[in-house]
Amino acid sequence: MAQFQAYSPSVLVNGQTVLAVVAGMGAFKSMAETLLEKQGIKNPTAAGWYPQQAWLNAFRDIAQGVGAKTLYQIGFSIPKSAKFPPGIGSIEQALESLDAAYHMNHRGGEIGHYLYAQAGKNQGAITCRNPYPCDFDRGLIEAMVARFKPAGSFPKVTHDAAKGCRAKQGDSCTYVISW
Repeated sequence: MAQFQAYSPSVLVNGQTVLAVVAGMGAFKSMAETLLEKQGIKNPTAAGWYPQQAWLNAFRDIAQGVGAKTLYQIGFSIPKSAKFPPGIGSIEQALESLDAAYHMNHRGGEIGHYLYAQAGKNQGAITCRNPYPCDFDRGLIEAMVARFKPAGSFPKVTHDAAKGCRAKQGDSCTYVISW
């Protein structure tokens, strides 16, 4: 499935996550509000639920109007406001929790997954099979890695283009994480 296309028209995303887009836009906050309103998401609240496709349409508008760096920044800001399972204490647990957190913040149908696999000592891979843009997912993953990295480590996140890419009509993107 390509970027920006919900798997089901009935999927909803929670307001906390929608508000993270506004926060992630930084100096372009009013632009984010305008783009969300254009898609029918006017004055979102943390307790509200909004159509994922409308939210993805706003992401597409952000990508076209502001660019990939902003999508990355939005992804990076998500862990500050989205719901995550309790008890995360390591980088591995943080990456494993992304799928559970993703499902905690969406409802109403098939939404895809974040699948983590340990790939060796201090290395793992996460496959993102969802409708979000690549740069958003990279930001999200890097934020989780930065937050839970072991002391003294210098983590690296790289996109494994050999395994496909949603930006090129692939079904998923895979990121290799080393620390």
